[in-house]
Amino acid sequence: MSGQSVLIYGLGRSGRGAARFLAQEGVRAEWVDAGPAPEDRQLMTELGFTAGQPDGVYKVVVAAPGVPIDHPDLLKLQAKGAEIIGEVVLAARSRPALPMVGITGTAGKGGTTVLIAHLLRECGLRALEGGNIDPPLLDVVDRAEVAVVELSSFQLERVPGLRLPVAVITNLGVDHVDRHGSVEAYHAAKLNITARQQPGDVLVAPAGLNTATRATVRHFDPEQLALKNGRAILAVSELPDGIHPANAAAALLAAEALLEHLGRGVEPGTLAHALKTAQPVAGRFETVAQIGGVRFIEDSIATRTIAVQAALERATPPIAWLVGGRDKGAELEPLIQAAQGRVEQVIAFGEDGEKLARGLGLPFQTVRGNSPDDLLSNAVQAAYAALGGAAGQGTVLLAPIGTSFDLFKDYKARGASFKAAALALAKSAVTDA
Repeated sequence: MSGQSVLIYGLGRSGRGAARFLAQEGVRAEWVDAGPAPEDRQLMTELGFTAGQPDGVYKVVVAAPGVPIDHPDLLKLQAKGAEIIGEVVLAARSRPALPMVGITGTAGKGGTTVLIAHLLRECGLRALEGGNIDPPLLDVVDRAEVAVVELSSFQLERVPGLRLPVAVITNLGVDHVDRHGSVEAYHAAKLNITARQQPGDVLVAPAGLNTATRATVRHFDPEQLALKNGRAILAVSELPDGIHPANAAAALLAAEALLEHLGRGVEPGTLAHALKTAQPVAGRFETVAQIGGVRFIEDSIATRTIAVQAALERATPPIAWLVGGRDKGAELEPLIQAAQGRVEQVIAFGEDGEKLARGLGLPFQTVRGNSPDDLLSNAVQAAYAALGGAAGQGTVLLAPIGTSFDLFKDYKARGASFKAAALALAKSAVTDA
């Protein structure tokens, strides 16, 4: 890319990663951001990058995933001859010898990404994860022997020519219709992950998902942790708490495919041991506390119907289910079905908690608080009481359906508040005992 005129459109996490990488490569770039944070301006100054023009002439525009692909500025830049790419294509073109495994899906892509990287590391490869999951992909490409890349639909809008030897689709549900315009367009963006695959490449997909691809398709079954030949190497019951069987089944096939791509042997015993020692991703169906027979599970990121449904199906009933935040139009019917006979009570909180609870048609109570942390603390206490308190059994589950932006800066902050409240309650229970 040296000698080409390059514009970084949109700073933030992805843009900063692109800027650092381009500077390291000796490429001088300009940047555009509608509201750059002070630290982003400072970084651009330190790198010697100057502000560019949103209607200028550039050879390549590295656009942040948060910028819609049909943004007027991007369309103007493209009309003037610019190619619009994202950090993933920049990494692939700059490091063509680096093998990449790409993972996308409506739910489970983060957990599957981390799990694949763990399996490959246990097999002796220096595998590092990046992309939609922290850190940016461009921050790891020079330290990795294999890059394991979580890919959002936003990133997959800007991947011209990207060919992955191994790609994974965890599932396809409904999400981001506000951004893509329709479910069909959202799915089309996701399926870009396999658009450039060729015979000899591998696409790992759930059973029942059939899509046009030149790659060899290997379907995974969440009830069987098996290699491509159907040989089961571990019982689902042996997975660590917090590791979703579907993620494990997909990760196993993806790791096997990547090892084969590199010409390395596949050791079933090593992969089985790696699955047994895997750690769940923080904030994704994570047990954060336990009081007697009641577990407190934080799944703050569960705002998509398919993710919330999975949480309800995995949690041990009876369940006191914390629902709230800002409604983004989630489909509730599958959740109503998943909750039947499992949910004792819904604890509604936040801007649209009561609205969502009424839509679910389940017994509920609404909690309030003087601050976001106070609200989550009250919700946790109400859920614990709904299960019978110290004499109770079951699960207090934060799988909120709504986004966090009514009260918190992001889902991580909401999850941290829930965890702090659960730990405080557990400590209080021990003191009282």
